[in-house]
Amino acid sequence: MSAAVLPPLTVDRTEKDAFVSYGHLSAFTLRAIEPVGPQYLSHARRALRGRTWSEDERIQAQINVKNVEEETVSEDEEPEDPVMLSRDPKDWKGQDHYKVLGLSRYRYRATDEQIRRAHRKKVLKHHPDKKAASGSIDDDGFFKCIQKAMEILSDPVKRRQFDSVDEAADVQPPTRKAKGSFYKDWGRVFESEGRFSKKHSVPKLGDGSSTKEDVDYFYNFFYNFDSWRSFEYLDEDVPDDSDNRDNKRYTERKNKTARQKRKTEDTARLRKLVDDCLTLDPRVKMFKEAERKAKEQRKWEREADARKASEQAMKAKEEEERRRKEEEERSKNERLNSKKAKESAKNAKKKNRRAVKAAVKDANYFVDGVASAAVIDSTLDDVDLILEKIDDTDLVDFAQKLSGSTERDAVKTVFLDVIVDLISSGKAKPTDFKTIKA
Repeated sequence: MSAAVLPPLTVDRTEKDAFVSYGHLSAFTLRAIEPVGPQYLSHARRALRGRTWSEDERIQAQINVKNVEEETVSEDEEPEDPVMLSRDPKDWKGQDHYKVLGLSRYRYRATDEQIRRAHRKKVLKHHPDKKAASGSIDDDGFFKCIQKAMEILSDPVKRRQFDSVDEAADVQPPTRKAKGSFYKDWGRVFESEGRFSKKHSVPKLGDGSSTKEDVDYFYNFFYNFDSWRSFEYLDEDVPDDSDNRDNKRYTERKNKTARQKRKTEDTARLRKLVDDCLTLDPRVKMFKEAERKAKEQRKWEREADARKASEQAMKAKEEEERRRKEEEERSKNERLNSKKAKESAKNAKKKNRRAVKAAVKDANYFVDGVASAAVIDSTLDDVDLILEKIDDTDLVDFAQKLSGSTERDAVKTVFLDVIVDLISSGKAKPTDFKTIKA
C-alpha cells in the first residue's frame, strides 16, 4: 500500500505568529515552545551522556528497579529462615505460605494489598534473572515457593482452605499454673478460635465486669460453635487418570472420611478448651457464690416469716391445748387404722401395677424377636393408659388373671379383654390404643 502524500505545506507569517495550512485541513497557529518536560530531559540526558535510545531505556529501567526495592524495604521486614530458602517447591503443601511472603505476623488478618506488596517485594529480591545477573547460582526453587504462596493466598477459596489448617495462627491456651491475666491470655485464645465462625458477630471473653448473661452467652456460643473449617487443604491429591475411575473414587471417599474425622476431633478439642476455661473463670465462681448467698438470704427470709407465724400460732394453741389433746386422743386410734388401711391399699395398687408391666415385659411386648425401642415405648404407653383408666377393683382382678397366664397369646388376650371393657364403659376410645390391638 502506497503511503498517503500530504498537500504542500504553506506558511502565512505575520508579525506575531505564523499561520500554517495543509490544503483543506483546519488551520492552527504555531507558537514558541520552551525546552522543558520529561521528553526534553530524556533527549538532553541521551545527548550529554552519549547514549543511544535503547541504552538509555535499559539504564533507566535498572535505576527504577533499584528505587522500588529501596521503597519496599522496611525497618521491620521479617527475616528469612535459611531452611525456608532451601525448601523443595514440590512440597508446597508443607510450606507456610505466609512465612514465605514474610507475613507471619499478619497471617489470616493480612489484607489483599499487603499480600500483593509482599509478593512484589519477594519477587524483586529472589527473581532468578536477578540472581543470575549478580553471579549467584541459578536456583529458582524458592522463587517457585513464592509463586505458589501467591497463588494460594490470592485465591479466596484456596486461602480459606489454607487458613483452615494454619496451626501457626493458633494461640495455645495458658496452663493452669500460669500467672498471667486470665482475661488477656484466654481472650487471645478465643479470638483466634473465633476466626473460624460462620457467624460474623463473635462474642468476646470480656472481663471481671461482664454480666452473667454475657458470660453464659459466650460459653454457649463456643460450646455450640458453628465452624466453617473444612480441612480440604490436607486432602490427598486425587489422581487425574480417566482410565482408573475406581482409584479416583476411592481417593475422594478417603479424603471425605478424613475431613469428617478431623472435623469431629476439632469440635471435641474446642469443647474441651471451653470446659478448661470455664473451670478457671473467676467470674463463674463469683456468680455461684452470689447465687448461694442469695439463696441463703431467701431461705432466711422464709424462715423468719415462718418463725413469726409459729409464734402467733403458739399463742392460739396454748388456749386450745387442752381441748386439742382430748380430741387427738380420741381420734388417734382412728387415724392409725385409717393410715394403715390406706398404706395397705396403696402398696397393693403399686404391686398390681408392677405385675401388669412385668407381664408385658415377660411377653416380649407381644412381638417376635427383639423388640425395638419404638415398640417398647408404644406398648408401655398403652399399658400406662390402661392403668390410668381402670378402677382399683378391676385392677386387682386384672393382675390376678395375668398371674395365671404365662404364654404370650394368653397374656395379650387378658389385655384385650380389659381394653374392650374400658371401651364399652366409655372410659377409653379404640383410637387411644396404638399397639395392643386385636
